[in-house]
Amino acid sequence: MAEAFPWQQALWQQYAGRSQHAHAYLFHGPAGIGKRAFAERLIALLLCQQPQGQACGQCKGCLLLAAGTHPDRFLLLPEEADKAIRVDQVRELVGFVAQTPQLGGRKVVLIEPVEAMNINASNALLKSLEEPSGNTVMILVSHQPSRLLATVRSRCVQQACPLPNAGQSQAWLAERLPEEPAEERELLLTLAAGSPLVALRMHGEKVREMRGLVVEGIKKLLKQQQGASQLAESWGNVPLLLLFDWFCDWAHRILCYQLTEDEQGLGLSDMRKVLQYLAQKSPQAGVLQMQDWLLQHRQKVMAKANLNRALLLEALLVQWAGLPRQG
Repeated sequence: MAEAFPWQQALWQQYAGRSQHAHAYLFHGPAGIGKRAFAERLIALLLCQQPQGQACGQCKGCLLLAAGTHPDRFLLLPEEADKAIRVDQVRELVGFVAQTPQLGGRKVVLIEPVEAMNINASNALLKSLEEPSGNTVMILVSHQPSRLLATVRSRCVQQACPLPNAGQSQAWLAERLPEEPAEERELLLTLAAGSPLVALRMHGEKVREMRGLVVEGIKKLLKQQQGASQLAESWGNVPLLLLFDWFCDWAHRILCYQLTEDEQGLGLSDMRKVLQYLAQKSPQAGVLQMQDWLLQHRQKVMAKANLNRALLLEALLVQWAGLPRQG
C-alpha cells in the first residue's frame, strides 16, 4: 500500500469517511508532496471489497491490486518520462470506461500527470470525464493545474493537496536520510522548495553535486576563465529544467536585492556573493530583460519544445556574462 504521509491525515479522514464518491477528482499541488501516494491509497480503498477506513489488504481486490493485475484499475501515464500522453492512450482508456466492472464493484482510473496530455488527448477524454459509464471513479493528479484545459478542470471535483510544514518535512526526511547531517537535509529541502519527496529524489540524483558544478562554472564564466560554449557542454548531465529553475531564481534574487539591498534575500551561500556582485554591477533594465528571456524559455522547456540544448545554454550564458558589462 502507498505510504500514508502525516500531513495528509486530515484530508484522508475526509475522503475515507465518504459513502458516495464523485465521478472525477482532480488532486493538485506542487510536485513532491505525496499526491500520487494519496491517489493510490484512495484507489486501494475504492477497490477493496471489505474497506474499514482504509483498504483491508486481504480481500481478492486488494491482492489483485497489490499484484498489479486488478482488472478494474486503469493507469494512464506517459509511456516515457517527460513525454506527452498520446490520444491513442486516451482512446484505450475510453474503451476501459465503457466496460462492465469484472469484479462487480467499481472501476477506477488514475491519470498522472494530467498536464502531460496534449490538446487532442484532453479533448478525447472529456466525454468519459463528464459521464463515465457504470460505477467509475476517475482520479486525476496534477502538478500544474493551470496548464489544464478549463473543460477538464470544470468536470472534476478539485482538491488542493496539503503541503507539509517545515517540521513535518524535516522529520520525514530525517527518517529517510539519517546518515546525513541536519545541515545537508536542510539544504536539500531549500533546493526542493520545501518538498520532502523532491528533496529525497534530489539526494538520490546527486543534485547537490550538480549545483556545485554549475556554481563553479558561473564563477569561472564571470571571471572570463571559461567560455559560454565550453561551459554549456560541461553541463551535459544537468537537467535543462533544473538549470532554468536556478537561473530564474537567481535573476529574481538579483532584482530583489537591487530594490531592497537585503542580503538575506540573496538565497543560499554558494551564490550569495555572485548575486550581490551582479546586482551592484548590472543595470536593472538588463536584469529585467534577462528575467523575461529566462521565463519565456523555461516555459518552452516545460512544454517539451524541440530545443537545441547546446545553443540554448550558450545563449543563456552569453547574456548572463554580459549583465555586469552593461553597467
